[in-house]
Amino acid sequence: MELAAWAERYGLVAGITTRGVGAAPFSLGLWSDEPVGHVFTRWRALRAAFAARFPTLVLSHQVHGNVVQWHESLPEGWLVLDGFDGHATNQQGTLLTVTVADCIPVYLAVPEKGAIALLHAGWRGAAAGVLGRGVELLKWRGFAKASDIVMHCGVGICGTCYEVGSEVATCFGLPESATPVPLDLRAILSRQAQELGVEQVTISPACSAHNRDRFFSHRASGGRDGRMVAYLGRPKT
Repeated sequence: MELAAWAERYGLVAGITTRGVGAAPFSLGLWSDEPVGHVFTRWRALRAAFAARFPTLVLSHQVHGNVVQWHESLPEGWLVLDGFDGHATNQQGTLLTVTVADCIPVYLAVPEKGAIALLHAGWRGAAAGVLGRGVELLKWRGFAKASDIVMHCGVGICGTCYEVGSEVATCFGLPESATPVPLDLRAILSRQAQELGVEQVTISPACSAHNRDRFFSHRASGGRDGRMVAYLGRPKT
């Protein structure tokens, strides 16, 4: 599990799926070219694994934006949305999910208050301030200060494997360049968190491209790879 320490310290379930084993990769990309029936079968398997502790599961079609949705008083079952790149809640038994394949899953929690958020942060979302939206939402709904929030940048592409053009690099204050430059999204998100007042930040050592035997990578596969699901929730007691 990606964040076993969060289970021990905070009672939270946090992790990410992998490619799986066998001939058929465990892709969970609902909005892909793969037959929907195959993908939904995997989603049902995922939900079945968590159903006893999480009767509610939240997912969305992501648009690389900065909109983070707060969820409360949700009924049991699936909540499938469109246009959100982040989810937040203080409701026990609700599993928040985002799909990734190089973009960074950002896990946020206010352990003392029980509020959590899970964000999908590619370069567009990071540039558009999705992290700031998530932090402000937790401060407001979780009655918390930024220093109360703990954050983890999960499995994603590392700076060595992710080169971008000047049009992207300059969004993060990097100098213009005639050649592609490396962009470390997790370092950028960590810096943004510190500027927002979040003091406790950890970063996964895994790279989706370097470790493609375990994870999907859009960049390393030339756009052909599947999607993983990052998840975060407070289990029902």
